[in-house]
Amino acid sequence: MRVLITGAGGQLGIDVVRCCNDAGDDVTAASHGQLDIGDRDAVLGALTTVRPDVVVNCAAWTAVDACESDPARALADNGLAVRWLAEGCHMAGARLVQISTDYVFDGLLDRPYVESDTPSPQSVYGSSKLAGETSVAVSNPRHFIVRASWLFGIGGKNFVETMLRLGNERPEVLVVSDQVGSPTYTRHLGEGLAELMERDEFGIHHMAAEGRCSWYEFAQEIFDQAGVECHVMSGTTEMLARPAPRPAFSVLATERPDPIRLPHWRQGLAEYLAEREAAKHEVVA
Repeated sequence: MRVLITGAGGQLGIDVVRCCNDAGDDVTAASHGQLDIGDRDAVLGALTTVRPDVVVNCAAWTAVDACESDPARALADNGLAVRWLAEGCHMAGARLVQISTDYVFDGLLDRPYVESDTPSPQSVYGSSKLAGETSVAVSNPRHFIVRASWLFGIGGKNFVETMLRLGNERPEVLVVSDQVGSPTYTRHLGEGLAELMERDEFGIHHMAAEGRCSWYEFAQEIFDQAGVECHVMSGTTEMLARPAPRPAFSVLATERPDPIRLPHWRQGLAEYLAEREAAKHEVVA
């Protein structure tokens, strides 16, 4: 299968490239510097040149708090740009995999969210990602909208790296305990996406790690598995006063009859830390 991956230089994109290569696909990896999906002519040119069977869009502006202060850019990057890509894929006869987020939900349910639940984003970031979902659904019937959750991977900044850095700098950290989700290792998500592309199950898919935890519990597990001595104090969202609202409960489940299930988040963390350690030794060598 010929696959074009946009946003290939980012945290998720790097692992999607790896997983598609491992699956034997013919992969063209385009970082933001190589292909700005906000440039309609560039998008059409890339699709004409590569002629992919599938496009996986990992390009997005994911800085949640920054999006809150610049809604125009958020909508342009996460909504309008996705429209150009979806329309181009439709014209080229290509399937489109669009990565979305648990932040399209308000977090008010007392159960995990499934694909048919009505989105109600509370942040600019969530609203812009929902706009991207709508653009895909309207522009290309041969689409997969994949909602993921709390991503962490080797290729970029993430909560695990932040905790490890802080844990080595100070004796204690304050982490919110009133936001619950499913931390998802990007390598596991990449493997799931590579499998999904082989199917004809178009529409919305929820694809996150098994299990759930709060950011507070996640931080504790990070320090336990990494062997870092750092005390984790429990805080509230209100105490941290971040610019963008976050859903209090955004665990994703699926109602599909034959879903692609990812490993538990604790396993994802263990594999991430092992990969991280191996990468250090490679640099030293």
